[in-house]
Amino acid sequence: MAIWIPEHAKVIVQGITGRQGRFHADKMVEYGTAIVGGCTPGKGGQTVELQGKDFPVWNSVRDAVTATDADATVIYVPPPFAGEAIMEAAEAFDAIKGEGVIVCITEGIPILDMVKAAAYVEQRPGIRLIGPNCPGIITPGEQGGAKIGIMPGHIHAKGRIGIVSKSGTLTYEAVAQTMSIGEGQSTCVGIGGDPVNGTGFIDCLAAFETDPQTEAIVMIGEIGGNAEQEAAAYAAEHVSKPIVGFVAGSTAPPGKRMGHAGAIISGGKGTAEEKFEAFRAAGIACANDPSEIGQVLLKALQDAGLRD
Repeated sequence: MAIWIPEHAKVIVQGITGRQGRFHADKMVEYGTAIVGGCTPGKGGQTVELQGKDFPVWNSVRDAVTATDADATVIYVPPPFAGEAIMEAAEAFDAIKGEGVIVCITEGIPILDMVKAAAYVEQRPGIRLIGPNCPGIITPGEQGGAKIGIMPGHIHAKGRIGIVSKSGTLTYEAVAQTMSIGEGQSTCVGIGGDPVNGTGFIDCLAAFETDPQTEAIVMIGEIGGNAEQEAAAYAAEHVSKPIVGFVAGSTAPPGKRMGHAGAIISGGKGTAEEKFEAFRAAGIACANDPSEIGQVLLKALQDAGLRD
């Protein structure tokens, strides 16, 4: 199992003919992701070579999904057009299949465009949006798997730890930390840190709780907002599996933007300490430094009777 993206999910690439889309699509195919083609308006009928094989290009997501029965799409479209790309994908999957996963890697999307796109997706309950401004989602397999995004595939291995993070770089650190204690990952989800996005912490916690492959969870937040506190409150009531938490940005001064557009302390709210307090109150084991995640996870697994 895994969450949302099985190992052999069929994936299309929006913006496959662009430099970023082509580069990362090639890396996804190299990893083992079942890319079935892509779309770029006005370039339908062309092909793109990835790993020595030609992949078809369609003019629209609707055409691509109709032809391939794709399960997911990943968006490498410039910021001015990415909001429309999200809505196009949502409309196509909803009309043709009633479900689908949209992964938007693009950063810098105008916030009003994202407000419109997020509302559009919310009206279609079978459609899941991950991102924007995120590394994507990966479900490692025994040989390859489904890598939908920009994460380095070689650092992952199939296992039982679910990872959800606002930060792309810290997602990779969490993966390295799980590997350092001999554990692999069920699914890793980079949700991004923009103020307006799709999938959040609670969505991931709920999915990991019901996933039989996932036996423990690593959750990485950052300063700004209250998503971590809400997730902690949810976990206290609804999650039975051990959770390890970390919050980035503990040294950030108030009013200073750190990394993501959502990572800003405002009016003394959204500090790392507030979030750590919420984690501890919910019974979440806290790592005070990213380098401690592995050992904190090991102890949490031992305390839960999942490791000797």
